Amino acid sequence: MNAPQAKKIEKILESHGDKRVDDYFWMKERENPEVTAYLEDENDYCDLMMKDTSTFQQQLFEEMKARYKEDDESLPYFFNEYWYIVRFEIGKEYPIFSRKFQNLDQEESILIDVNILAENQKFFEIGSVAVSPDNKLMSFSSDNVGRRIYTIQFKNLETGEVYPEQIPNTTGKAVWANDNEHVFYIRKDESLRAFQVYRHQLGTDSSLDVLVFHEDDETFDVNVFKTKSLEYIFIGSSSTISDEHRFIPADNVFAEWKIIQPRIDDLEYAVEHYQDEFYIITNADDATNFKIVTTKVAHPEMENWVDLIPHREETLLEGFEIFNDYFVIEERTKGLLHIKVIENETGNAHYLEFSDPTYTAYIGMNLEFNTQKLRFGYTSLTKPNATLEYDMKEKTTKVLKEQEVLGGKFFAENYISERIWAPSRDGKNSIPISLVYHKNTKKSAETPLLIYGYGSYGHTVDASFSNVRLSILDRGFVYAIAHIRGGEYLGREWYEDGKMLQKKNTFYDFIDAGKYLVAENYTSEKHLYAMGGSAGGLLMGAIINMEPELFNGIVAQVPFVDVVTTMLDETIPLTTGEFDEWGNPKKKKYYDYMKSYSPYDNVEAKNYPNILITTGLHDSQVQYWEPAKWTAKLRELKTDSNLLLFKTDMSAGHGGASGRFESLKEDALEYAFLMKLENKIDGK
Repeated sequence: MNAPQAKKIEKILESHGDKRVDDYFWMKERENPEVTAYLEDENDYCDLMMKDTSTFQQQLFEEMKARYKEDDESLPYFFNEYWYIVRFEIGKEYPIFSRKFQNLDQEESILIDVNILAENQKFFEIGSVAVSPDNKLMSFSSDNVGRRIYTIQFKNLETGEVYPEQIPNTTGKAVWANDNEHVFYIRKDESLRAFQVYRHQLGTDSSLDVLVFHEDDETFDVNVFKTKSLEYIFIGSSSTISDEHRFIPADNVFAEWKIIQPRIDDLEYAVEHYQDEFYIITNADDATNFKIVTTKVAHPEMENWVDLIPHREETLLEGFEIFNDYFVIEERTKGLLHIKVIENETGNAHYLEFSDPTYTAYIGMNLEFNTQKLRFGYTSLTKPNATLEYDMKEKTTKVLKEQEVLGGKFFAENYISERIWAPSRDGKNSIPISLVYHKNTKKSAETPLLIYGYGSYGHTVDASFSNVRLSILDRGFVYAIAHIRGGEYLGREWYEDGKMLQKKNTFYDFIDAGKYLVAENYTSEKHLYAMGGSAGGLLMGAIINMEPELFNGIVAQVPFVDVVTTMLDETIPLTTGEFDEWGNPKKKKYYDYMKSYSPYDNVEAKNYPNILITTGLHDSQVQYWEPAKWTAKLRELKTDSNLLLFKTDMSAGHGGASGRFESLKEDALEYAFLMKLENKIDGK
């Protein structure tokens, strides 16, 4: 079988007097049988080219799956008289949500068994589960397509009856009012933007629901939530660079919504409530790395905000938790996360201690105010995810639950993690890189190394444990994370310096990190591989256009690669909300800059590395046609004989296959691809 050759239909796209020719524009026609045929041809070709790895892929899948405890369950948490648990049963793909009244020794009551709902479905995902304040009713939402469009339903927890009423086309989240008969939820527009908040009364048809807020600005999305105190319901309206929050008492759904602070360009803030005050994390007053302020509920406007935790140039504030006697802060300094505990009465403060060179630590679920116990999470590249309990008074820690790694072959002491710093080409910064490898792996020019990156939206990829990753670490790979600009690893400025008209810094940082790893003899160009998904897929596309000889292979998962065309099309999901991240190409300076790095627009007749591209037909965030078009154009122009494989999951969306273990098959394919390039199909 020859590699598929997509037909070409010339399409001229003109903006600002500039003409681009897109011969594969026709692939946007989702219902066109020729599009489906092309995707299936590419799938067949991928299967054929990877046929020699089919047994190995199955081996990898079974190996990965065997590390997981099939009958696992979440750490129980207590809320409103009940212990809540999410558990899995052996041989089943989906979770079971359950609860026990007051005591864990009580008989279990199953709220919802997702395995039953998912029967005969190619894809199924639960969006959210929420119980009413009186514990008698439950809302739950589901998506059976993969486009993250959820239908909300209701269940009577006393009788077990699922009510016939359904609310379609939502984000999946439902927030109960304290009257136990109303919920607030969010609908999506045609571009899948969350734009309207509705109030629904149980027992009525959703066509009668009341619109309580409509977000007119297409660059903003909306959210709805209840405060930890359960006293207020908030509607948050946010763009990439500004926020606006309004609230009502949770026990009066007909109250007039009151705004905390009307939106201002570049003013970001988030709100929590305690007693008679709101606690707000914000970048007001040039607090680039954010500060925390308080304000009275009766007068919440910005002119009444009082600094509680001031802004610090060297430390990024990421979150906080309020207790009666303590205030806990989640912050980041020099890339590493820290948890700081402040005693309210004395102002005395101390930090929790972490020992790994690179790790992830975060405040967990803490639903009670009147406690001295803090739940937090911790993981590193060598230590499985754990939930711990810290006594803020006694300063003692105990492990409540640690992720089990089954099979008897994993021992944390067999793996080494490091954090190193690579010089950047502009000389202004050093790029942090987190690494992990087996202690028996020798760093050399012959050592395979996989480097992962993202670098957008201020999202930071922290160093965390992966059961799946063990399959390449145990086969001699080094795994690295490049903490590049566009994320917030080194603070807000690190993000600002990797977006809009500085976006290329993201790509340069990744390339410079790769070159440093080669220079330091961790690997060589012949054994260097890269991986990224979504906006990280854009990263993959950009780096192989800029430095195709640096990598032996890349894996681009659901890649955002047709930047200019997508950002010019406001009917595509997420586009309008992205202007503050990438720029609006209707303005020429942004158009020109995007075009200069957009992977699809910059494919040339030259040698490229080995490439595996994956997507989902129903992806709502990066439409399937972007990687499809990119694959076709690469096939047309590339001058090498390296592998170019394109795999479409015909029943999944942006998050990949549903079910607990099905996604491992995607991981097995990606790792088999890397092993094939290393001639290690036998796993040696």
